[in-house]
Amino acid sequence: MASGSPTKPNILWKGKAKAIQEDYDDLRPTITYRHILSHNLGVKDPLRVVALCDSDAFYAACERVRLGLDPNVPLVVQQWESIIAVGYSARKFGISRMDKAKEAKKKCPDLVAVHVATYKEGEKEPGYWDNVDTRTHKVSLDLYRRESNKILNMFKEALPTGEIEKASIDEAFIDFTRPVREKLLERYAYLAQVPPDAPEGIDSPLPPPPPINWDGLGHLVPMSLTSEDTGEYHERDDLTTWHDVALSIGAEFMDRIRKDVAAKLGYTTSAGIARNKFLAKLSASYKKPDSQTILRNNAIPSYLRPMAFQKIRFLGGKLGDAIAKEYDVSTVGDLLSINLDEMQRKFGEHALWVYELIRGIDRTEVKEKSALFKSMLASKNLPKPITKPSEGHHWIRVLAAELALRLNDAREIDPTLWPRTIVLHARKGYETSRSKQATFPFVRDVTVDIIAGAADKLWKEITGNAQTVKVTSVQLAFTGLEAAELGQQSIEGFFKSRDMSRKRPRDEDPPLVGTSEVNKSRRHSTPTPLSSTSMIADDTSFVCRKCGERIELRDTQIEGGDRAEALAALRLEHNDFHFAQDLASASEPPVSITSPAPRAAKRKKNAVEPKGIAKFFRKQ
Repeated sequence: MASGSPTKPNILWKGKAKAIQEDYDDLRPTITYRHILSHNLGVKDPLRVVALCDSDAFYAACERVRLGLDPNVPLVVQQWESIIAVGYSARKFGISRMDKAKEAKKKCPDLVAVHVATYKEGEKEPGYWDNVDTRTHKVSLDLYRRESNKILNMFKEALPTGEIEKASIDEAFIDFTRPVREKLLERYAYLAQVPPDAPEGIDSPLPPPPPINWDGLGHLVPMSLTSEDTGEYHERDDLTTWHDVALSIGAEFMDRIRKDVAAKLGYTTSAGIARNKFLAKLSASYKKPDSQTILRNNAIPSYLRPMAFQKIRFLGGKLGDAIAKEYDVSTVGDLLSINLDEMQRKFGEHALWVYELIRGIDRTEVKEKSALFKSMLASKNLPKPITKPSEGHHWIRVLAAELALRLNDAREIDPTLWPRTIVLHARKGYETSRSKQATFPFVRDVTVDIIAGAADKLWKEITGNAQTVKVTSVQLAFTGLEAAELGQQSIEGFFKSRDMSRKRPRDEDPPLVGTSEVNKSRRHSTPTPLSSTSMIADDTSFVCRKCGERIELRDTQIEGGDRAEALAALRLEHNDFHFAQDLASASEPPVSITSPAPRAAKRKKNAVEPKGIAKFFRKQ
């Protein structure tokens, strides 16, 4: 059957309620020259190819590679007495994450049990210590973050025109659509020109696709279609489409990348390749480990229909229970008999999302996320509460070590990155909490001592003169993480140390921004996010769009110096003021560590009850 033909099979399958053609009516769209020559490749592109690549038993694999162990050695990663990762060799002995470490060793006496790295007081980096204790140590996932970033960087290097979205520490979505399109036009050059005799010009269907050799490209989910007469399943081999060709090219890319990751880093991966993110994720688990699965459009119905719908992400929990109870259904095929009007009547307009998902439709983009975060958080839920203020300094140093390591790692990527604020939270159970924050001064070398020293001062502010406290959770965070803008020479021009902030400008000049008019406008300006504070400038001044004032360089700054550099420094200083003002206005007054939280109670009282499908995703 030609790819461009609109003809579709009349019956896809039989089931509890016989599915009709319209249940999956978008599997064989007519693909035209306009589609293949278009530069706008969106989520509705009929040649879209998306993959999910999942690192196999990632934490266990990281420890295996670190220790240089053979893949056949049974290995688990434990955190305290619990198992958090099980290598595939260990799974053969029936070991799962439900087991305790001691139970797992009974199942496999040769089991290698590696305790996850931990921070402890006095150490600058996490390590693998004997006799780790939750009362004195804190878990570190830094090894896994670093290895995850190595894999992600290999994806980016291999696919400069692809789009890559990190989904979790061991998963990434890859949109192959653009590199696949480039390869299609290179491999089948005749598609780049619309034939002169094409009946509808650029909107004419493409000619039939060539045969595909799937050998070595991965596992194919079978296209099992039901015969209306016999009810038997059979494989259709006459349904090849240009989208199948696109999938095969995507599978070539994915296979090459996976082999590179295994060769260079030592990690095996599994991947699913399909037309969207939802189906790519589902098919990634079809065959594991160290494999990839291709889900062609015509295989979607037979793959989804027998699936228990509550096992699909976001269709479990309260929402899944409500749907199952309301309609007495358990599989995707059962749900197909429920029309959209009925589903929206019961679960609201957003039930369209459920209706489309069970038909294999997902309009979610693959979108690269920034490698840099606006904040960093290190936290510890204490098995033994802090009862004396002096006991808090131990955990502050442990948390400071984690923040120091993470910030230095981030600054290796961008040396101009720096946090504006350090924040300390202390919580009593689940009832009350208190936090304090302060500007974090710039220093050339970030150390545990620098961070812990700043946090100790906040701890003293929180505990005050109290002789006894009861703190069950401590969190130390950096907020306002930002990098200097392009063209700025160094981060020293972005921040001032505490010592420098005490000095007046050269020759006792007045402050750069200090007129009463400007200060007045600042006091009455409406806070907005820092990113919206933009400037209109000439070479000696700029007008701040936030406060409306023109800020000018002084004569002494213009003469004998780099005017552009001086103006850039003036911008930064003015931006810093607005940032500090916004931060102060956005921060709620700290809640006493011994008193209730009235604001939270008021919000809860006045909260609007969500409707429709939204109420099934509400946090308890």
